[in-house]
Amino acid sequence: MRTHRVIGLAAILLATVATVSVGQSAAASPAFNAGSMARACSAARPGSAACLAWVRTDIAPLTASQAAAPQATVAGLSPASLQSAYKLPSASAGGGQTVAIVDAFNDPTAEADLATYRSQFGLPACTTANGCFRKVNQNGSSTSLPSTDAGWALEISLDLDMVSAICPNCHILLVEATSSTLGNLGTAVNRAATMGANAISNSYGGSDTSDNSTTAYNHPGVAVTASSGDNGFGVSFPASSRFVTAVGGTTLRTASNSRGWTETAWNGAGSGCSRFNTQLSGQASVGTGCSRRAVADVSAVADPATGVAVFDSTPFQGRSGWFVVGGTSASSPIIASVFALAGNARSINNNFPYSHTGSLFDVTSGSNGSCSPSQLCTARAGWDGPTGLGTPNGTGAF
Repeated sequence: MRTHRVIGLAAILLATVATVSVGQSAAASPAFNAGSMARACSAARPGSAACLAWVRTDIAPLTASQAAAPQATVAGLSPASLQSAYKLPSASAGGGQTVAIVDAFNDPTAEADLATYRSQFGLPACTTANGCFRKVNQNGSSTSLPSTDAGWALEISLDLDMVSAICPNCHILLVEATSSTLGNLGTAVNRAATMGANAISNSYGGSDTSDNSTTAYNHPGVAVTASSGDNGFGVSFPASSRFVTAVGGTTLRTASNSRGWTETAWNGAGSGCSRFNTQLSGQASVGTGCSRRAVADVSAVADPATGVAVFDSTPFQGRSGWFVVGGTSASSPIIASVFALAGNARSINNNFPYSHTGSLFDVTSGSNGSCSPSQLCTARAGWDGPTGLGTPNGTGAF
């Protein structure tokens, strides 16, 4: 197994992956509790990306048998909770759709862990045998797989579980890049598109860069989503690409209101202006404060403090079983799966949410740092950087 090095939390928060645009102030570090969570993957090196999952370390993982015992409770948001919060037709929609997950390295227990997650929550089986699940490398081979990395394996489990939670009727394609270089990840994205994915989720990020450097994320007729980042104010690629739907993050809690839930901007969600890429046409009228592409477009739960339940049996820091995980790594596959539930990817593009804001929950409070203009890092009515236009209220915006 490839040795996985977890970078100290303070170092991660100081080493932002984005370059702040002229006229914007530097972000304040997100108020993470360093003693209660850890980043799954090492920080991104030049030309590479890091996965964006954060793991709660203050909750001891349950084994599969412990979780299956009578009266046992798995910590973290369940499929039913997510479907309720976002008013999704998960039980009846998604048939015939394929959501692709693109990540780096190999998760050797991906299919078995997926089976445990779906069994725990009463979701239909999704296996290689029944044609629902497929795992390949970036060249399309199902036998010559990359080396194992424990952090990316946990990321993969998170992504597969979120597709299962949001779109249990969808097929799942897992494409594993040989390494975390943007070149290899881009090759894996292209592979997913050629293999018939309707939506492709990318839960990773590296330094903001130009779309001219790659064509990997430009797939008309496929909904491509990318996590906005987990270091607070500042942008990363591929979320800064004009060809993707950039997905920010929220803190999601139950509430005694008509929705039954409340959301605020997560202080770790990435946001800001790309230095290189063209503004989306839909952004011209929402007051982003950017002359180029602004991040994010939409959002979903990402705060590890209100994180999701994930099952992973490839040991991470000596622990395996049921974890609580967050980061915009969770929100990207959630939104990709909402696109699949809507079933419209073939006929729409990533500007579509900007003309369908009535089908989104506007998130109007919370911040991920300090900046100017303030909407780039502080939630408000309408578009803002950390949460974009808001979170799903059904599938009408997708």
